[in-house]
Amino acid sequence: MKKLTTLLVGLLCLNIGFSQEDERPEHTGDNFSLEGALALFKKSNSLEEFEKLINEENNNVNNLDLNDDGEIDYILVEDIKEGDAHAIVLSTFIDEKEKQDIATIGIEKTGNESATLQIEGDVELYAENTFVEPNEVIEKLNGGKGGPNTIDLILKPIVVNVWFWPSVRFIYAPTYVVWRSPWKWGFYPKWWRPWRPYNYVTFYGRCAPHRINYHRVPTRRVVVAHKIYTPRRNHSTVVVHNNRRTTVVRSNNRNTTVITKNRRGNVKAVKVKKTPARIRTSGGRR
Repeated sequence: MKKLTTLLVGLLCLNIGFSQEDERPEHTGDNFSLEGALALFKKSNSLEEFEKLINEENNNVNNLDLNDDGEIDYILVEDIKEGDAHAIVLSTFIDEKEKQDIATIGIEKTGNESATLQIEGDVELYAENTFVEPNEVIEKLNGGKGGPNTIDLILKPIVVNVWFWPSVRFIYAPTYVVWRSPWKWGFYPKWWRPWRPYNYVTFYGRCAPHRINYHRVPTRRVVVAHKIYTPRRNHSTVVVHNNRRTTVVRSNNRNTTVITKNRRGNVKAVKVKKTPARIRTSGGRR
């Protein structure tokens, strides 16, 4: 299995295909690995432990600096519970007053010993309808006549039962007390030391192992958890402003007309008298 993992990681890294123009991600949220968050959630024994793991540099999940202060943001974890549905909200403070949600892990119990989950990226940071869920990897060894054995890697597109994940059993235990992170802007745990963000190409490579057992899907599978979360969603006007995408629409020797469009679709045209030497057209913070 170790050889299989190494092979898959290598394939994922080879398929990056970045150029120098791709040093910034298309979406700001790509600097937070949704696949990595699920990988750490699966191994956690509590939501407190989960919060600690996603805020550790070596776990290669968080590369966000939404307030542009040159340091990684601390990610808070909060559970919103209603009946057998949980919405585990991952968020960060932008300043003393504003908070921005990053992603939500929706979990629903589907039987006495069965549950399903998805993580959804917030619409201000990710493309609309960005969902990630567990998948299964099957290793099949084929032996050809007179030739070497080959390995077929099969990804099974099935709904994975997550009931036996320690974190899931934890939140459905009769003694469970709904978790809400005690930390806030300017007050963080003593063990946490923020680091400078990695460039996107480096970060994408570092979190490649997380993408082996988790994949993106086009549809929402966890509906009830989303409904209980929606009216409590946090979003920051600062993040919306920083998430503008820029495109050059006309340029000549005297001026350049530039159009900026944010995630909400608001458009603003600006004339620049002197044509800049270089204007990025990729997404992300400017």
